[in-house]
Amino acid sequence: MEKAIPLTQQQLQKIFNKYDTNGDGKISLSELSAILKSLGSSTAPEEEAARAMSELDLDRDGFIDLDEFKAFHSRGGGDHIKELKEAFELYDKDKNGKISASELHAVLRCLGDKCSLKDCRRMIGSVDVDGDGCVNFDEFISMMGRSS
Repeated sequence: MEKAIPLTQQQLQKIFNKYDTNGDGKISLSELSAILKSLGSSTAPEEEAARAMSELDLDRDGFIDLDEFKAFHSRGGGDHIKELKEAFELYDKDKNGKISASELHAVLRCLGDKCSLKDCRRMIGSVDVDGDGCVNFDEFISMMGRSS
């Protein structure tokens, strides 16, 4: 069994803010669908978003608030390896088992992040243990486990 990597409150807030694109403090079905679409969801983004919404929207108001988002991530005792693998696969556009600076840059730009390719190279360099200029899954886990 792989070691669980719990996310910090700060990391959960940053992830929530990425999904809450209009900054109103809640994630709508359209925001969730747009993110999945921009990340190249392999299934229909609308259907995937609807499934996620039904699982996360505990008060059934049609939105996911921060508390519901945190509750979802705390279920299962903090076991996020599966989610990390799925996230890694979204970044690994060419499916070679590594995330290059250009792949990281492309995904972050889709998410609305204004970082430069140089910033992405620096981020990768900070966790690139084997020195190949890319991030493998183990290095990705290390990167995602850090407090930003």
